[in-house]
Amino acid sequence: FQTFQHYFKQINLRAMVISSEGGPQFVGIKFCPECNNMLYPKEDKENKRLQYQCQNCEHTERALNNCIYVNKITHEIDELQTIVGDVISDPTLPRTQDHPCPRCSQCLAVFFQAQSSAVDQGMRLYYVCCNQQCNHKWTE
Repeated sequence: FQTFQHYFKQINLRAMVISSEGGPQFVGIKFCPECNNMLYPKEDKENKRLQYQCQNCEHTERALNNCIYVNKITHEIDELQTIVGDVISDPTLPRTQDHPCPRCSQCLAVFFQAQSSAVDQGMRLYYVCCNQQCNHKWTE
């Protein structure tokens, strides 16, 4: 843990920006001086100011800079990759010859409707080519 904290303190030394007053201000990760856990930004609603608080020992200190940086990492899953190719063997799924496979031009495909994980899209039709050598998946 000491190495982890030392590493982030080294990053903090480099994580400085020039404020409007002309001097550098801290914008990196802060650690609790009492228990060495990370301090998290929290709003002091009563005094209307930003502070850092430890979630372990309740240590609190006022933030010198009212700027918070958030790094959100999102991972999108390709929905077509999650479809198992064995669906072509499912006798309960409907088949169509109206949507030929874009890869091998086979006319027979299994299709089903599913809720898209994308927020801006509703229900979608997914197709799987019934050619066992192809097994291509697509949506329209």
